[in-house]
Amino acid sequence: MSKSFEINRRTALKGLGTALALPLLDGMLPAIAQAAPQAAGKAPLRMAFLYVPNGVHMQAWTPETEGADFALPVTLEPLAELRQDFSVLTGLTQFRANANGDGPGDHARALASFLTGCQARKTHGADIRVGVSADQVAADYVGRFTRFPSLELGCDAGAQSGNCDSGYSCAYSSNIAWKSETQPLVKENNPKQVFDRLFSNGRPGESAEARARRERTEKSVLDFVRDDAQRLRGRLGISDQRKLDEYLGAVRELELRIAAAGKPTDLDATKGLAVHIRLMGDLLALAFQTDVTRVGTFVIANEGSNKSYAFIDVPEGHHDLSHHGNDSAKHEKIKKINKFHMEQLAYLLKKLKSIPEGEGTMLDNCQIVYGSGIGDGNAHNHDNLPILLAGKGGGTLQPGRHIKYPNGTPLNNLFLSLLERMGVHRDQMGDSTGKLAGLV
Repeated sequence: MSKSFEINRRTALKGLGTALALPLLDGMLPAIAQAAPQAAGKAPLRMAFLYVPNGVHMQAWTPETEGADFALPVTLEPLAELRQDFSVLTGLTQFRANANGDGPGDHARALASFLTGCQARKTHGADIRVGVSADQVAADYVGRFTRFPSLELGCDAGAQSGNCDSGYSCAYSSNIAWKSETQPLVKENNPKQVFDRLFSNGRPGESAEARARRERTEKSVLDFVRDDAQRLRGRLGISDQRKLDEYLGAVRELELRIAAAGKPTDLDATKGLAVHIRLMGDLLALAFQTDVTRVGTFVIANEGSNKSYAFIDVPEGHHDLSHHGNDSAKHEKIKKINKFHMEQLAYLLKKLKSIPEGEGTMLDNCQIVYGSGIGDGNAHNHDNLPILLAGKGGGTLQPGRHIKYPNGTPLNNLFLSLLERMGVHRDQMGDSTGKLAGLV
């Protein structure tokens, strides 16, 4: 006969310097009814924003027809198995990324305005200013239910000062998340540091001692919580025991992969950019699975990045290629980069979809926005942006379609709509003009 008892959603396996949060177990559902008002009695809703720089080759991105029966363009082919889990949204615009009298600097403005819908002050000094980003609006509300209000990830570190783009501070080109008009949230690009942060108990001295002991003795984080895990397992029902075992196995597998990968400086284009991206994606999925946070951002590369993709036979810099001048050979190379990025997105979405939650999967309880603040890299335009929306938003989104909006529709209208699903009710954010219709 199976056993079950009510578990607090904040329950964690504990040991020296370690607090290993648990995945959603059946015994937690009653507690979630109190802790997650926007999804009472169900899994919580999560929100993530993934960003790629320099725009895309729009002709290979945009479906030819609207609705549910569109043929996948070549860039989106890696998402073929997931075509009922995402929608392509065309016509959305980030007007505040335009010069609007400020001259050059489209790359800096593209990232700075992407989630804010605000014009970045043109400066490379300390007086930076843009606006609060959509992820932080959500984090300010749902962050009270989780250990971390939000998680900021990336593959590039990026400078926080200096002139990176025609008089714009490097802070604009490096950060997508802004807690206030003047305070960017610096992203973490080291998978090991993210892993340690997720499983730290929050006490610096003790956490540092546990990390040092693990490294010195080559122990796993699981070794520090083994006794607590065994005690909990003995009280769980059969289904939750299986979930716990699978989860602990996944944590160990990720821990080993992170150790094998080395430092971010080792994770370059020649050794494994895909490895780096996928590790960070796995960490984001783990943070969502354990409800350590419900809000995340992931900048695949800083805006204006000139990273080489020699491992897919594109040795030239990405930014240089994006100024293609309608050269067909450069177009083909840009398409290769775009498709590589899409393969990494497919990996993350499949990961989220592989994790059961309630009657569906974790992806069903997510709102994942993927895109760029530039349309065509050569034109530096900020209208008709490449935007993809994945997940079912806890049943409030209807994916599997190409939805075409009038060109010039504010991108922030989408964010306003997604925020409402997170329980955040606002009439305006940035340059929004209303909530985006047609998502259900």
